[in-house]
Amino acid sequence: MSKVILKNKKLKANVSNPTLDTIKMVEQTLSKSSQYPSKNSLWRALPRQMQYPTFKAVLDYLEESNKIIYDKDGSIVWIFADNSKLKKLLKTSKSLL
Repeated sequence: MSKVILKNKKLKANVSNPTLDTIKMVEQTLSKSSQYPSKNSLWRALPRQMQYPTFKAVLDYLEESNKIIYDKDGSIVWIFADNSKLKKLLKTSKSLL
């Protein structure tokens, strides 16, 4: 009998896998936000309810895919390049070359 050893993985028995619709809902809420909310305020601002462990799994995915980062105070910052604010800044910026 062979043994399977999982390293550096937390087993989450009660966490359901987030669906694509759930991930998109969190992404849209974050990208349209005028302020950078905390986890709890973002969770409460979502248009549909979801379990908090599922919400944390979505945030983990977004962080691993380099769409969000966490500020020193725990605020969530949307950094994905498809940000409309970033596009506006690029249009109004001057070239250094």
